[in-house]
Amino acid sequence: MKVRIGIGSLPVAERPGPAFAELIDALEERDVDSIWLPDIVSSDNVDALVGLAFGAGRTRSLKLGTGVLVLPGRNPALVAAQLASLAALAPRRILPAFGVRPATARERQLYPVPGGERGAVFDEALTVVRRLLTEPRLTHHGRFFHLDDASVGPLPARPLDLWLGGRAPVGMRRIGRLADGWLGSFVTPEEAADCRAQIERAAADAGREIEPDHYGTNVAVLPPEATDAQADAALARARERRPDVEPEQLVLRGWAAVREQIIRFVDVGLTKFVVRPAVPVTSWRGFLDEFCTELKGLEN
Repeated sequence: MKVRIGIGSLPVAERPGPAFAELIDALEERDVDSIWLPDIVSSDNVDALVGLAFGAGRTRSLKLGTGVLVLPGRNPALVAAQLASLAALAPRRILPAFGVRPATARERQLYPVPGGERGAVFDEALTVVRRLLTEPRLTHHGRFFHLDDASVGPLPARPLDLWLGGRAPVGMRRIGRLADGWLGSFVTPEEAADCRAQIERAAADAGREIEPDHYGTNVAVLPPEATDAQADAALARARERRPDVEPEQLVLRGWAAVREQIIRFVDVGLTKFVVRPAVPVTSWRGFLDEFCTELKGLEN
């Protein structure tokens, strides 16, 4: 199975447009596998889908993913149309990964769904997206979405793999039933092994199979230049998010620790990784150089 390591979006300087273009060019020049853009509206990040379109038109080999795109609260037909266009612009290079909830509670109002129905909306929306990306015409009348003779185009020549995030058991069952892969976050290798086993069982129960190399996770790194104060703050955020796990297992200090953690993940069956700095980096060029020196040798 092919091990592939991409990066999450890196903070850019005061002028995000030109700096983002330089970042995309640098990733292509260094033959980095992929970049994954977060879906956080109330931030200085480039919008995920706009960023993917920009990167697709500027590169020839870089893969472009969403990490992760909030689906409930979006019109699934429009999402499918956007993905179809992206796949036409960059065949076999678009990697959509979806999530149920916004990254922050403050953003939940931007993705309105009926109270208590976020999971159900997600399931139906994902089904609509997949069918629109694979069927020439679709008529669908569900609880939340109604489409008559709808279509998007051009249809991808090869079906897009739709990955999901999450780590809760309900999410693992959803992946087994509906998705093509898993991109975890804030999990240990032992937890990742259990998540994979849950997904495999759910897929078998649904008469499906997830490809064996379609399991991955985000990995957070404290780069060597991180100050003690920055490290303490990053560990505190991890502790708040996962009070049941020692934060040092989720936020790794230095590249040697990242290498060791990725090897442990590979040993339990994960092959796709997104490395993200846990703190703002002083130089994204320096971060990329270290990333390539320390981690690209793990790919095969």
